[in-house]
Amino acid sequence: MLDPVQAEELPGGLDPAVRSQVAHTTAAALVHHGRANEDPDVLARLIALVETEGLDVVAALWSDAPAATLPGALWRLYVLREWVRRDPGTVADRYRLGVGAAPVHEVVAGVADAPGPADVRAVADAVLSGVYTGDLDVALERAASFCRVLAAGAAFDADHLDTVDPGGAVRLTHGAASLVRTAEELEHAAALWRAGRLE
Repeated sequence: MLDPVQAEELPGGLDPAVRSQVAHTTAAALVHHGRANEDPDVLARLIALVETEGLDVVAALWSDAPAATLPGALWRLYVLREWVRRDPGTVADRYRLGVGAAPVHEVVAGVADAPGPADVRAVADAVLSGVYTGDLDVALERAASFCRVLAAGAAFDADHLDTVDPGGAVRLTHGAASLVRTAEELEHAAALWRAGRLE
């Protein structure tokens, strides 16, 4: 498999069909290898994929994949985990704000009451762990619920900013809409996995 540096050196870049094939092959190999392996060190490496390989490498593999595919779903899970890892304080604050508006999603997401930064990091890791050790559809649905609670929190945060920072409020509102869209995509991917059609 080509790494991103080698791929960039090819004249004309990678053919979109080859790029798609690489995305699907790597995602399937990662999930199937992870699910077949019970070594906790392997699981830890899979969860920390972005930290060890870099977000750019993972993006080069999967970011162009449609949401209704295995690489597209994995991309969304790893980006969500990376956001939580880099800014757990903000994520925890938004989660606490959104809990009242999305109580069912709070239960599915499985985050502790009044979560702090360590709690949201633990949930992000647990969701990715579920990809490799549990039911993939459940992991996708947990991530979707997590996104929905965060979206509600971002919307409330935007309301509070509306008068003091209208530009910030608009950015937060767009962010909330993106989180809802991600939640819908993850829910759809979970349904496809259950139907044996997430490839």
